Amino acid sequence: MPKRILIAPLNWGLGHATRCIPIIKALEKNNFEPIIASDGVALDLLKKEFPHLTHILLPSYNIKYAEKGKNFKLKLFSQVPNIIKAINQEKRATKEIIETYHIEGIISDNRLGIHSKKVPSVFITHQLNVLTGNTTWITTKLHHYFVKKFNECWVPDKEKGPNLSGELGHLEEPFKNIKYIGPLSRLYKKNIPIKYELMIILSGPEPQRTLLEKKIIDELKFYKKKTLFIKGVVENQQTVVEKNNITFYNFMNSEQIETAYNESEKILCRSGYTTIMDLAQLSKKAFFIPTPGQYEQEYLAKKFKKEGIAPSCKQEKFDISKLSNIDLYRGFNHYNTDVSWKKLFSLF
Repeated sequence: MPKRILIAPLNWGLGHATRCIPIIKALEKNNFEPIIASDGVALDLLKKEFPHLTHILLPSYNIKYAEKGKNFKLKLFSQVPNIIKAINQEKRATKEIIETYHIEGIISDNRLGIHSKKVPSVFITHQLNVLTGNTTWITTKLHHYFVKKFNECWVPDKEKGPNLSGELGHLEEPFKNIKYIGPLSRLYKKNIPIKYELMIILSGPEPQRTLLEKKIIDELKFYKKKTLFIKGVVENQQTVVEKNNITFYNFMNSEQIETAYNESEKILCRSGYTTIMDLAQLSKKAFFIPTPGQYEQEYLAKKFKKEGIAPSCKQEKFDISKLSNIDLYRGFNHYNTDVSWKKLFSLF
């Protein structure tokens, strides 16, 4: 019988779930049986990608964003008691899942309570430094407290040389259980004709996803080139609506997303790390609008702007004319994502 590995991404937009897709596929190719556990849209997405696998509903962190970026940190810190409660619920759920499903290994993508002393446990994160402004030192220290409980911490980036995560994923004094596994992407580059001048892809927690959607739709009145708009809303049925020069999708599966990226000249998106790994895998040009108040995305947008890779601006300052700045930047170089799965999975 294949060993059963519990894989549990955090439900914070779709990024954590989508970067777990290549891991789940690799587990199956290496004769393991993945058991998927999450909640919300992250679980819904993985159910659609892997309907043949077992899916388990985990306690929700119920993280809500502020409508104004300046209130982001205050809103997040006010939810700490609920997050701690969810982590404790996760710990209890993990014990039950291990016993019920005979789990022999754990891979947690940013779910702090999904680990066990009974089976090898892995934590996936690109944030070894958790940026929160003047409270970075305490959020980072708290994060390390949880990360050190795991046998290994997998960072989806390169350890040295040009990298994608910058100071987010690199410590001055790394601790022993860190392994740099290289960037992760579920997508592959294809040599197919360009169909869309612009692809817009949204994700992330509400209400910021909806606020950006409304703003971009309003701006698209002044944009006449062929556009693909993926809203990032995972629903029971896929919907496709064509309106003038724009084709709207509520969501796409991985195969459709891969084709969409390859058929698109330029990308308008958040500066989330999973999206950045996809852009690097496909050597794409992009324009970033970081989620207001989210230090990680703001840092990454500034990093790639400074490096001459991709332009960006604040959400409230975006207008469609700014897309012309994309041509002034070189875009992402291709990053090799050939991960040594057999070596990594030897832990189990």
